Amino acid sequence: MTETFRIAAVQAAPVFMDLGATVSKACRLIEDAAAEGARLVAFPEAFIPGYPLWVWFIPPGKTHALRALYSQLHASSVSIPGPEVDRLAEAAGDLGVTVTIGVNERNSEASGSTLYNTLLYLGPDGSVLGKHRKLIPTAGERLVWGQAAECDLEVFELPFGRVGGLLCWENYMPLARHALTAWGEQIHVAPTWDRGEPWISTMRHVAKEGRCFVVSACQALHKNDIPDGLEFKREYLADIDGWVNPGLSLIVDPDGKIVAGPLDAKEGILFADVRPDQLIGPRWQLDTAGHYARPDIFELRVRREPRPMIVERHPEGEGNSAGSV
Repeated sequence: MTETFRIAAVQAAPVFMDLGATVSKACRLIEDAAAEGARLVAFPEAFIPGYPLWVWFIPPGKTHALRALYSQLHASSVSIPGPEVDRLAEAAGDLGVTVTIGVNERNSEASGSTLYNTLLYLGPDGSVLGKHRKLIPTAGERLVWGQAAECDLEVFELPFGRVGGLLCWENYMPLARHALTAWGEQIHVAPTWDRGEPWISTMRHVAKEGRCFVVSACQALHKNDIPDGLEFKREYLADIDGWVNPGLSLIVDPDGKIVAGPLDAKEGILFADVRPDQLIGPRWQLDTAGHYARPDIFELRVRREPRPMIVERHPEGEGNSAGSV
């Protein structure tokens, strides 16, 4: 790749808890970003069908209310593979863009009842490049999302550069960041629900440390975006007036400078143009997985072997197999 290319951060609200409508909105936003020349389009954390913000408001002992909301969220979550993912992949392929998007994912490989906070990667050829389940849900999020059972972090080689990412506060995990850097990441996506300081400073640090572009996409969610029919809105959000989350999405260059955003309290798409030399030149001074590393002193081991939910062992002579049901 020798030509300048464009990357985009989508700041938008989902059609809260409505799977079909949110997928349709995502496809329209992909089209809008592609029309402005974007080669990479990054969406917020848990965009489909929305971030379960009630975990920060409903006490954990209110099990009946939490069960009801979990059931609704589960009904509007995706399976990978699945028809909703196919729609998104087709949109990416038709427009020739790479898409990263946060989804609520069912554990279809096992019980089908647990949800994961998942970052989905879609290629410009309409393929599913891969997915990453959040390693550690943060605090109240553990009431909704399971903890990833294995490391599925990946850096994807694309025509314009190498793309990887971490979800929200995974960006505070230095070893996870370093693994992506050592795998050659050049563009880092950071879908999030967090906003403001110190998040903005964190994104600048991640960019400077990794000498990569960082695309931080957050939902901009207004109280009016939450359906009145959801009881928790009446009981727990009465004191909130206006924006539940103002978004503050941004794009940062490898020198730690903000080149787009932060976008405050409105929906929109941020764009930044990237020169290929920006993915290499800054590492002349600092390359933490290259000349600035000391592998003779420090060592990072990443265990990536699959850990299925159930392993089947057959009688001798029939062969053994490992898999999930």
